[in-house]
Amino acid sequence: MTRIDAKFEHLKTSGSKAFVAYVMAGDPNYEKSLEIVKGLPEAGVDIIELGLPFTDPMADGPTIQLAGQRALEAGMTLKRTLQMVKDFRTHDDTTPIVLMGYYNPIYSHGVTKFLDEAKVAGIDGMIVVDLPPEEDEELCIPAQKAGLNFIRLATPTTDSKRLPTVLTNTSGFVYYVSINGITGAAAAAATNVGPEVARIKSSTDLPVIVGFGINTPENAKAIASIADGAVVGSAIINQIAANKSSKKVLKFVKSLADGAHSAP
Repeated sequence: MTRIDAKFEHLKTSGSKAFVAYVMAGDPNYEKSLEIVKGLPEAGVDIIELGLPFTDPMADGPTIQLAGQRALEAGMTLKRTLQMVKDFRTHDDTTPIVLMGYYNPIYSHGVTKFLDEAKVAGIDGMIVVDLPPEEDEELCIPAQKAGLNFIRLATPTTDSKRLPTVLTNTSGFVYYVSINGITGAAAAAATNVGPEVARIKSSTDLPVIVGFGINTPENAKAIASIADGAVVGSAIINQIAANKSSKKVLKFVKSLADGAHSAP
């Protein structure tokens, strides 16, 4: 059982929904990024999604693209991202961390070497947005053998014919992308998302977490009420981009977490 599995078991027992926060590793620099990441659990974050900076983030909108650029310009690399996880683990050995990014940096690093180092660093799961299920032998299956969850994205265009393929070899949770398009592009509506979440849950026992287009405590509550939890990324990164203090960023994160946790 990974930390992700254990977290969802605990949330289920307590009758609570999950709040997942995405931040880009190294944005705006290593020190401030680590300070924010360390503060996320106390702000109510159940699972941390840590973005791996990449030069060509095709699934991301301008907000996350710019965050990646800032991180890369500040010297962030795959190696330093793993070091950040190690630094986080020196004071928190329970909060799950999901590394989210693209395959190229992992492939360049070497899959076996990366998985070994990721496991040692304290990463619990991965979301690699540009590796479809047809490429499971590349990374998904080796990652699962290494004890890491491999989390898939389902979208509004994932029809009933495609869904079983997406769910095959998925573990940890299913990430439902609430809107078509790139991150940060529109607001998610619970009325539209609810039937899709129900459709996915009828095909899997895994938790279904909804992300993209969630930017207020009220929105987080509405989405969490029809799913197993909510993910917020771009709205948090906007706070960081505005050069707000770590304390103010974490206060904003807490408001979102409180919203999600208040969902019935």
